[in-house]
Amino acid sequence: MAAETARILSPGRAFSGVVRVPGDKSISHRAAMLAGLASGPSVIRGFLCSEDCLNTLRAVESLGARVTRNGSDVQVNGVGGRFLAAPGPLDMGNSGTGIRLMAGILAGHDFVSELTGDASLRSRPMRRIKEPLEAMGASVECLGPGGCAPIRIKGGRLRGINYRLPVASAQVKSCILLAGLFAEGGTTVVEPLPTRDHTERMFSMLGIPVRVEGLSVSVLGFGPDRPIFHGFEMTVPGDFSSAAYWIAAAAATPGAEVTALDVGLNPRRTALLDVLRRMGADIEVRSADVSGGEARGDVSVKGRRLRATSVSGAEIPNLIDEIPALAAVAALADGTTVIRDASELRVKESDRIASMAAGLAAMNVKTETFPDGIAVVGGADVREGAVVDSRDDHRIAMSLAVLAAAAGVSLRIERTACVATSYPEFWRDLAQLTGADVRASYSD
Repeated sequence: MAAETARILSPGRAFSGVVRVPGDKSISHRAAMLAGLASGPSVIRGFLCSEDCLNTLRAVESLGARVTRNGSDVQVNGVGGRFLAAPGPLDMGNSGTGIRLMAGILAGHDFVSELTGDASLRSRPMRRIKEPLEAMGASVECLGPGGCAPIRIKGGRLRGINYRLPVASAQVKSCILLAGLFAEGGTTVVEPLPTRDHTERMFSMLGIPVRVEGLSVSVLGFGPDRPIFHGFEMTVPGDFSSAAYWIAAAAATPGAEVTALDVGLNPRRTALLDVLRRMGADIEVRSADVSGGEARGDVSVKGRRLRATSVSGAEIPNLIDEIPALAAVAALADGTTVIRDASELRVKESDRIASMAAGLAAMNVKTETFPDGIAVVGGADVREGAVVDSRDDHRIAMSLAVLAAAAGVSLRIERTACVATSYPEFWRDLAQLTGADVRASYSD
């Protein structure tokens, strides 16, 4: 089958309409893994059927769980506390969340596992999970150069640890907490800054003993016994990180009016709303309810001219995935927007600081980069007909696409197949919200 190589966008109208984004990626990963471990059947509605999350489902299946899927509704019959050895390496595709969280779980299993992924995932650092997992008693070998994936894990009997994260990372925190389920005694993780807390919320939903005190998170392990929790039912809210493209682009486009329905509103994920409001955005949030420990609701935006701002410190972990979209729309604001303390962007699916700077430069947007961030000069005369490279990073591709749509210019984006890792319906939704002509280019 021919592979998608690029997308060509022609301008339409200002963003307008209602959008329902697919399920939250972070929650879908965690729900699949914990459903696989649970005793009995679990039903996950609104599961994100993206490449990343489907890879996690396949991994859970390879480890002994039974999975059936009907669209975005997934039933998982769990193994009752401990997985079975997989027949071969588990391919986590492009997902840093998938590989790091699964590594934590497999560290508590008395067999050898190998986790791998695509070229992008094999370039991402894994030493940050190797150190704490080995302190707990597992053996972790990084098979790639420079401490990168693939990783081979020999699990077994673990002991609880107290671990202070050197860098704020929800993935590393969750890896350690999941390993802590299998440890003797308690495991405590201390964060330098608060990060997303989906794992802690899901533990609470399942009755797993977890305690949160300020920047400290503790879980009491089950020791040599199997972790005991039953299957569950939950509905995954829409992914705020996917809704962020429409929220940010509409906020920066005078005359735009967009509502994102049933979006996750976890306060550790929504710092972008605070930043956009500081820039002058007109945003209304209507909270609906809490399901599976996660708040959800609708977000409505009316576009206007924004002003520049500065973002740093404690805000960064709570909008780390939204920074590319924020940097894109900052090109349309008055003044220079400065983003610092975001060095974690250097080790995502691409070096997102360098990737955004290159993409914005191709679109005639001036930037300055720092080791830990980027400054974007607003008021740009965005270039018509630019060609940009996503560098195989879904968030770069989508961020540059919404900038072009907001600025009313045509754009060619190279290497766009990556968008399917998190938001397969993105191009359809872009066309519906703007009337833009979106065409795909394929290899022979």
